Amino acid sequence: MNVVVGVADCQVSSDPDHILVTYALGSCVAVSIYDPVARVGGLLHFMLPEAPADAAKSGKNPYMFADSGIPMMFREAYEMGAQKRRLRVKVAGGAQIMDEHGVFNIGQRNCVAMRKIFWKAGVIVHGEETGGTIARTMRFEMASGRIFLRSPDGPVEREL
Repeated sequence: MNVVVGVADCQVSSDPDHILVTYALGSCVAVSIYDPVARVGGLLHFMLPEAPADAAKSGKNPYMFADSGIPMMFREAYEMGAQKRRLRVKVAGGAQIMDEHGVFNIGQRNCVAMRKIFWKAGVIVHGEETGGTIARTMRFEMASGRIFLRSPDGPVEREL
């Protein structure tokens, strides 16, 4: 059963029938985590590197931002039995879309923020396809833990 993870959204699951899918990863980044022993995984689609200082007060969605969404997804997976040392982490996105001159560099800034969070937490990335100028779709099979990417420039899906 496909479970769509929208923009600024996250799903954590232990259901082997779930296939987590997120579409249109331009400057946004998708982070997937999977514990093969607990068979718990998650998929986050974040938009921006940092939440504003008043994000909690103003009711902003924490999954919109790398600095709040990534830790929340990891905590949810831990609550379902995942362990940090077993997690397989794969990421995609962070492209430069509709910003030809690199004025805002949102994709690059998202990737830097994500790497900084992982570095501070001692998390290793096991697969990555970031940057460039193309959008991506990520599909995560919960039964196997396998991640697949597809881009509009080709109909062929590739494993990450």
